[in-house]
Amino acid sequence: MSSVPKSMFVRDGDVFVAQDPARGPWSTDYCHAGPVTGLLARELECLVLDKKIVRLLVDLIRPVPVAGVRTSAQVTKAGRQTTTATAELCDLDGKVCARASSLHIVHATLGDIPTAPAPELTFSEARHGSFPIGDAVHKEPFFGNFVQIAFPPGESNEPGPTTLWMKTLPLLPDEKTTSFQRLCPLADCGNATSRNGELDRYSFVNPDITIVAHRDTDSEWLASTARSDWQSSGIGLSTAVIQDE
Repeated sequence: MSSVPKSMFVRDGDVFVAQDPARGPWSTDYCHAGPVTGLLARELECLVLDKKIVRLLVDLIRPVPVAGVRTSAQVTKAGRQTTTATAELCDLDGKVCARASSLHIVHATLGDIPTAPAPELTFSEARHGSFPIGDAVHKEPFFGNFVQIAFPPGESNEPGPTTLWMKTLPLLPDEKTTSFQRLCPLADCGNATSRNGELDRYSFVNPDITIVAHRDTDSEWLASTARSDWQSSGIGLSTAVIQDE
């Protein structure tokens, strides 16, 4: 019997090999976009060490194979207050599967600053449940089977706008997942957790992901309040606000 995966990817030299928790729901051969976004964020954070990554724009060009990928990144503008950079994720044949651009800002400590309050959520009141999409199309283990879920009072895994707590596995087994990297898999869950219909009738072609992070958090459990707007044109948008307690 194979052991339970402890991370989304493992490293083989300069290759990142996907484990079951990184597999997507549509094909056994391709990754879920959330863990892939985490890999791109990791590459960019390793490149720009003197500033915080605050925005990530990811273009998903083609399916990302679970068999293995390589990442690379370069700075496009280096300034005193801000830096921008780009990253690529390629398959083992060198074909680009995803591209990302990032914004990094100097981190300051300014004390109390006025800001709009977030909805108050208390994790202790949540009840544990299962990922809203129970089975992948291919019926093999996939990302959703390895995400821990807890629902606030009044919430459930039924379709529609949803708030829920989520906790994912580390990106890699041998290093700490950063605050921003931890956001990445959850940011791509909004179209599933707030879906307006089930996978036996609808499928998602996800072309891009945008993440904006205001601050770091040490919390492993994060709450996502998500909404999906679907149109008869076949175009839709999922938005989510992610917060800690």
